[in-house]
Amino acid sequence: MAHRIALLVSGASGMLLPRHVLGRLAAHPEVETVHLAVSAGASQVLRHELGPEQTGAADLADAAGLAPEARAKVRVHRDNELDAPIASGSYPLTGTLVLPCSAGTLGALATGSARTLIHRAGAVALKERWPLVLGFRETPYSLVHIENMRRLVYAGAVLLPPVPAFYIGGEDLGRFLDHYTLRLLDSCGVREPGEPGLRWGEERP
Repeated sequence: MAHRIALLVSGASGMLLPRHVLGRLAAHPEVETVHLAVSAGASQVLRHELGPEQTGAADLADAAGLAPEARAKVRVHRDNELDAPIASGSYPLTGTLVLPCSAGTLGALATGSARTLIHRAGAVALKERWPLVLGFRETPYSLVHIENMRRLVYAGAVLLPPVPAFYIGGEDLGRFLDHYTLRLLDSCGVREPGEPGLRWGEERP
């Protein structure tokens, strides 16, 4: 099965997450295309967390260290590119990932705002009943956050915050990133075996 995935990066901390997920998605043999969009706010966080040369989606794709055949799968979009394929329900996607998902993006999706490509692509996923997975990156939660999450869960979204899975053991950040990526891909129906010990009940290395 050929998967088409949208990876939408909004302006919250945690830019190692989309970089890691992008690398795994683009290298996956069953993934046909990864549509990548980075918000203006996310560009600022990228520069702060991954270096001043990181200015947008193209730089994030390059930073993922993809092989040429994997890099060719990545289609980069501007966040104001409202005529991009992922802005239309007539362009089916296997799943839409918002990672990290900022509180502002969470609120926009909960209220149906579609002023940007990221907001529009999320709204399309909801109306088409495609998997919309939100890596909400905020703590502690306010009542506003909780109400927005409640509305989105009722609308069909999956809230999958990047919470460490301590049961996998080890102190390596890479193991957390690998496990979280497996959970994200599973939520979109993209199966990947992963490393030993990253799934519950598997033998730890």
